[in-house]
Amino acid sequence: MLTVVLMHSPFLGPSSMRPLADELASDGVAVLLTDLQMTINEAPVHQRLIGAFSDALEDSGVGGPLVLVGHSGAGPLLPCFADALEVEVAGLVFLDSDLPTPGRSWRETVDPALVNKVKASVRDGKLPRWDRWFDSDPLKLVPAGLREEMRDEAPEVPWEFLKETRPSVEWSGACGYVQLSPFYDAAAAEATELGWPVERLESHHLAAATSPSAVAAALKAVISKL
Repeated sequence: MLTVVLMHSPFLGPSSMRPLADELASDGVAVLLTDLQMTINEAPVHQRLIGAFSDALEDSGVGGPLVLVGHSGAGPLLPCFADALEVEVAGLVFLDSDLPTPGRSWRETVDPALVNKVKASVRDGKLPRWDRWFDSDPLKLVPAGLREEMRDEAPEVPWEFLKETRPSVEWSGACGYVQLSPFYDAAAAEATELGWPVERLESHHLAAATSPSAVAAALKAVISKL
């Protein structure tokens, strides 16, 4: 039986994906929501993330085949997560995220203005919580109870994480893309050019938390085409 494995952004916690996990489960989809919060507090973050993910899957007892779904900052690491597993991975789905950039760091792949803004906010080697990176609070779109849970989970990630080179791991298997926000127009367009199944929603980056039924439908549509 196919299992969908959901990975939250390293800058958020599992509550950001829990409504989506619950929606998929209610539709009869086998789903596993990973919790990678404790692995991102110290460098080297990539190695800790990948090791913790592999351990979590082994501890869960879930067998293959798997479809790995990575939201936001987890997306570019999907090939690394897949490579760390000993069970069959049937495909990768990028959920409103950049595509993999092996051998390059986060700060090499985003708008330099954002890099400079984030760097200027670093204190004692740590970034502020993700919701404080922007002029307008992105969590204001999330219902109050869940919003506070997501805010509490958001870690202060080491600045070194954004400077770390992403592991050079190749993936030749099936891939798909689900776009939630206009910010990822370019990534979705690249996925389309690569011939991947792509679903687009006119929503926002945290739609997995606020519109789980719509995101689940788009995700299932992509998975069915892998």
